[in-house]
Amino acid sequence: MASFQLIPAEPKFYDWFEKSAQNLVDAATLLETMFASEQDWPGRVAQLTELEHQGDFITHDIFDLLHKTFVTPLDPPEIEMLTSKLDDVIDFIHAAADSLLIYRIDKTQHHAHELAKLILASTKEIAQAIGCLRDKKRLNSILPHVHEIHRLENEADRILRTAIGDLVDQRDVFELVRWQEVYQLLESASDRCEDVADVLRTVVIKYA
Repeated sequence: MASFQLIPAEPKFYDWFEKSAQNLVDAATLLETMFASEQDWPGRVAQLTELEHQGDFITHDIFDLLHKTFVTPLDPPEIEMLTSKLDDVIDFIHAAADSLLIYRIDKTQHHAHELAKLILASTKEIAQAIGCLRDKKRLNSILPHVHEIHRLENEADRILRTAIGDLVDQRDVFELVRWQEVYQLLESASDRCEDVADVLRTVVIKYA
């Protein structure tokens, strides 16, 4: 629903949302690289830790700006929700990568790499969707990205079931325990991408 404002809304929120989304893409790119090859996992986890810290700074700056701003481009609860959900994604991306070191895993698995690729694809959809927020006339362009994120999450669910089934078939309890945790963290990262998509869909319904 269109509205008329005598005071223009603070545009810096869009800048921070776009920075947060790009940070997600950077983190997911590192994650995909890790599950594609065993090369320098400790170094890449360190890079992901830095990106997670950057995400925390962005989250803090958005909330700080929110508390100082009288007219916001979205209602404050929606800004808070979108900011928090974006931060959740990078937290689980980092946790999934770090779990490779925690559980002393020394070789990746095909299904894990497939999940990491889906997460990367979802973060790219998020970044493109958030790029449409700035222009109210483009809000409806967000919906195809929302639908694609949901499709990717459904595919992630399918891969997770297959991966766990394959682990059970191997009858290696130790390997099952280690990789089940890794897979659950990857699935959680995918789920959090879907949470972001749900917030974006709500924004479209309310403001388009």
